Amino acid sequence: MTDKLDIDHLRQWIGRSTEATDIVTAQLVMGLRATLFQDVGEPKAGDAAPFTVHWCLAQPVFPMSMLGPDGHPTRGGFLPPVPLPRRMWAGGEIEFLEPLRVGDESTRTSRIADVQVKTGSTGTLCLVSVEHTVTSPRGIAIRERQDIVYREVTSSAPASAKASPPPPKAQHRETHVSDPVLLFRYSALTFNGHRIHYDRDYVTKVEGYPGLIFHGPLQAALIIEMAAKLRGGKAPQKFSYRGVQPLFEGSEFSINANETDAGMELWTANAQGQPTMKGTAVW
Repeated sequence: MTDKLDIDHLRQWIGRSTEATDIVTAQLVMGLRATLFQDVGEPKAGDAAPFTVHWCLAQPVFPMSMLGPDGHPTRGGFLPPVPLPRRMWAGGEIEFLEPLRVGDESTRTSRIADVQVKTGSTGTLCLVSVEHTVTSPRGIAIRERQDIVYREVTSSAPASAKASPPPPKAQHRETHVSDPVLLFRYSALTFNGHRIHYDRDYVTKVEGYPGLIFHGPLQAALIIEMAAKLRGGKAPQKFSYRGVQPLFEGSEFSINANETDAGMELWTANAQGQPTMKGTAVW
């Protein structure tokens, strides 16, 4: 697989951009609130949406004939045609400048910022960084960098992250269950066809995982909402995060936070207390 990865060709995608527009509806806000374990309420025009509602807006729409076996669109177009078959959202950084509100027309401008090849525990990795600017009628609402990782197929089930020292005891902690319906709802809200989140036969028999995989963005969204709740409803000025290991369906998971001198240390953890995503927030 490595000899088929032409990094010089893939780096020609750096600088490519695209733009998409959508409207923040009350129905979308209700659905996202419900999925984030919030009071659904009756959102009205002008009410603030959950802070990561932009991940549900203006998602690319492709006909069924253009989808690959994993449920993602076939490679090429805006994202570079990385030949490595496994794709996951590895992490990123978000700056929150202005909340998106019910009724807003929101525009997302996206740009390929970098393409790199590295070697990891699963073999060759290709990292694609995408920069987004999200605007509302009031100006720039969000600036963001997303890091997408592509990797090779392995002959055995993906290994868990190496054992690391246990995280500090959380000053703030919430627990929920990673129910398959929760994963389905988030896939629907984000128009995400990636089969690892809803097709158990595919994820266990083809990709070799023990169960459905909890979305990285959903973990990040829950962390951000918890951080804001602990600061009186104010979103962090900047939130940086990275996936540590997969979180699977069917078990309890926790959202954790500790105050620090600089802001807040946050993480999600599986039922065994092992971190699955880590983040830092500053205000």
